[in-house]
Amino acid sequence: MKRTIRTTALSVGALVAALGLQAGPAEADTSTPRIDLRVLVVSDGGPATDAIAAELDTAGTPYTEVDLTRSDRPAIDAGFLADTVDGRPRAKFQAVVLPNDNPFAAGSAEMTALAAYERTYAVPQVDAYTYARPQAGLQVPAAGGYSGSVDGVQAQVTAAGRAGAFGYLDGAVPFEDNSPTVGESYAYLSTPAPGADFTPYVQAPIPGTTKQGSLVGEYRHDGRRELVVTFVYNQYQQQFRLLARGIVEWMTGGVHLGASRNYFAVHVDDVFAADDRWDTQLNCTPGDVDCANGAGTPNPIRMTPADVDHAVAWENSHDFTLDLVYNGAGSVDQREDNNGVDQLADKLVADRNQFRWVNHTYTHAFLGCEQNVTVVPWTCQTNADGSTKWVSRATIDYEIATNRAWGQANGLPLQTDELVTGEHSGLKILPQQPQDNPNLPLSLADDGVKWLASDNSRDPVQRQVGPATTVSRYPMNVFYNAGRAAEQVDEYNWLYTSRAQGGSGICEDNPATTTCLSAPLDTSTGYSGYIVPLETRIALGHVLSNDPKPHFIHQSNLAEDRIAYPVLDGVLDGYAALFADDTPVVNLRMKDIGVELQRRAAWKTAVQAGQVTAYRIGDTVTVQGPNGTAVPATLPAGSTAGGSAFGSAYAGALSGWTASSGSALTFTLPATAAPAVTAGGTAAATAPAPRTKVPAGVTEQVPHTPDS
Repeated sequence: MKRTIRTTALSVGALVAALGLQAGPAEADTSTPRIDLRVLVVSDGGPATDAIAAELDTAGTPYTEVDLTRSDRPAIDAGFLADTVDGRPRAKFQAVVLPNDNPFAAGSAEMTALAAYERTYAVPQVDAYTYARPQAGLQVPAAGGYSGSVDGVQAQVTAAGRAGAFGYLDGAVPFEDNSPTVGESYAYLSTPAPGADFTPYVQAPIPGTTKQGSLVGEYRHDGRRELVVTFVYNQYQQQFRLLARGIVEWMTGGVHLGASRNYFAVHVDDVFAADDRWDTQLNCTPGDVDCANGAGTPNPIRMTPADVDHAVAWENSHDFTLDLVYNGAGSVDQREDNNGVDQLADKLVADRNQFRWVNHTYTHAFLGCEQNVTVVPWTCQTNADGSTKWVSRATIDYEIATNRAWGQANGLPLQTDELVTGEHSGLKILPQQPQDNPNLPLSLADDGVKWLASDNSRDPVQRQVGPATTVSRYPMNVFYNAGRAAEQVDEYNWLYTSRAQGGSGICEDNPATTTCLSAPLDTSTGYSGYIVPLETRIALGHVLSNDPKPHFIHQSNLAEDRIAYPVLDGVLDGYAALFADDTPVVNLRMKDIGVELQRRAAWKTAVQAGQVTAYRIGDTVTVQGPNGTAVPATLPAGSTAGGSAFGSAYAGALSGWTASSGSALTFTLPATAAPAVTAGGTAAATAPAPRTKVPAGVTEQVPHTPDS
C-alpha cells in the first residue's frame, strides 16, 4: 500500500504561517500590510462552525471566536478587524469563518465591515454551511437542484479541487450512513448561478438528473473569495474529517501555524503469554477475576509460529509495523512445561526486527493495590488501619527490570524507557482504586521509565507519574479473551443486551455510557456484519482526526480466527482508498507519540496564554513564542528557514516543529505562495503552490529533543 511514515509525527524544522500572500515590497515599505496569523471564527452555535474551530484547535492554529448568540460579544467593526502598528496597516486575521454567507441582519454594518476588510487585505471567507442561492454564487435548489438527505452519497473531489487545497484526497468523499432510521447529513446541491465566477471543488450527483451539484466550491465576487459549503456536518463525521484539512489549507493559502497528520499505531499486548478464554456457558473468563471463586476451567489462547508468519506478511503487504508488547515469563513458563521447547518464542525472536517491542512487565502482575479477587468485582485489600495495601516497590521493580533483561537477552530491539503495565495497573482504576499506587513513580525512577501507557477510556489526558509521562491508548473493542469470532460475538451480546434478551444488563444499568443492542447479534455473522464495521469506523475516525494516540489489542486476536485483521484491514485499506500517495498514515512508536502529545500540550498552553505572536509582511514571516516551546507550522514547498529547507513533506505541503528561543524568528516563503497585496489593493487569484510528494515508503529521520 505504501502509505506509511514511521517517524516522529512532524519533523523539526522552521515555523511560519500567514495568510497566503506572495512576496511584496520590502518590509521598510509600510504600504505592505502586516497580516496576523490568526483566524476569526464567527459562530452561531451551530455544528459546522464548531467543527472548523475544533479542527483549528487540534492542529494548533490560533483563532478568535465571536459567538453571535452572546449579548456581551464584541462588535465586528473596522477597529476590531484592523489597525495600524508602527505606521503599518495591520490585518488582525488571516481568514474569516462565518456560519453562512451572511449571518447578520439585512443592511448590517458588521457584514459591511467584514466585506471591506476582506477586499482590502485579500482575506478569504469560509461559509461553514449555507443555503444555495445567488448571493453565494449558486442557483437555488428549486432551479434544477436538490435539497435533502445525502446519507450514503458518494461525493467526488473535482479536478480543480485536486489541483488545489483538496489534492491530498484520491477523489472519493463518501458520506456516512450509519443508521437507516436517523438522518445524518442534509445538503443543498446546485449548479453555479448564471454569470457567477464559481468553481466547484467537491460535488455529487443531483438526484433525478445527469448533473453534478456543488457541495464545496469557491465563489469570487466584488474583490472577495468565499469557500461555499452547502452541507451540514459535525466535527466527528467522516465527510467533514476528510475535507477539514482542505478547508483550512484553502482559507490560509497553505501557510499557517499548526500542523496536522493522520496517525495509526497498533499495540499487541501479552505477546509470549497466553490469554484466558471467554466461556460461553458461564458468561465469564475462567482463570481471570470475573469468574467468581475460580469457576470454570481455563482454556488459554496463544499465538503459534504460523500466526507470526501471517503477522509479518500482513505488515509487509500494508507497509505497517506492529508494536509487540511482551511478557517474557510467558515463554519461560512455556519452556518449563514443554521440556524447554517454545516454538512461538523461537519464531518471534528470529523475526524480532520485523516488529517494534515494548516492555509489558515480566508476569503481567497487577501493580496497583493488592486485589481481593474472591468477590466480583474485585476490591482493594486494606491494612489493619483501613489504609490501602499497595503492591510493593520491590515487586514493581522486579516486573519491569526482569522483563527488560529477558528481552535484551533475547535480542529484542527495545526502547528501554517505554513501559505498558499489565492492565495499565499501578495507575488509578475507578471505582476500586481512585489513586495511583504511590510506589509506582518510585519504581519508574528506579528503572529509567519515561513513557508510561494509560487506558484512554479511563485516563485520557497526558500527565506526569513521577519521572514518566503517560501515553493514552485507545482500547479496540476486540476482546482479549476471544480467539474466535463466535466467542467475540457471544461476549459482545452478554455485555450489550438487556437482561430480558439474555444479556448481563450492564448496558441498561449504564445508559449514559453504553447503548444496548436492539437484539442479540448472530454468532455466525455478527462479527463481520456489525462489530468489524463499527470498530473500523471508530478507529478510522481517530486516524482522520490528527490523533496520534495508539490503539491496542491482544496477541489472542492474532491467533486462531485472527479476528483483529478484518478491523485493521478496514482501517488501512479504507484509508488507502481515500487519500493520495503524498498523504500516508504516520506509524509511530510509543515514545514518539508521547513527544508529539507533549509538544502539543505546551503549544496549546502558550497560545491560550497569549504568548505567541506571528505575522507576515510580504514574503517574510515573523514568529515569537516562549523560550523552549516547540512551534508547529505548515507552509508551501520551497519555504526556507534561515536559508535552509523547512519541515518535511506531507499532504502536498511542508510541515514541522521548531523550538523557540524566545527571540523573534523570521522565515521566507516562495514566490509561488500566493498573490501580492498592498493596503487598499486587492489580490488577484493565482494557481496554487506546487504540491510536494512523499515518496512511497519513505522514512523520515527526525532528532528527538533531549531526554525524550
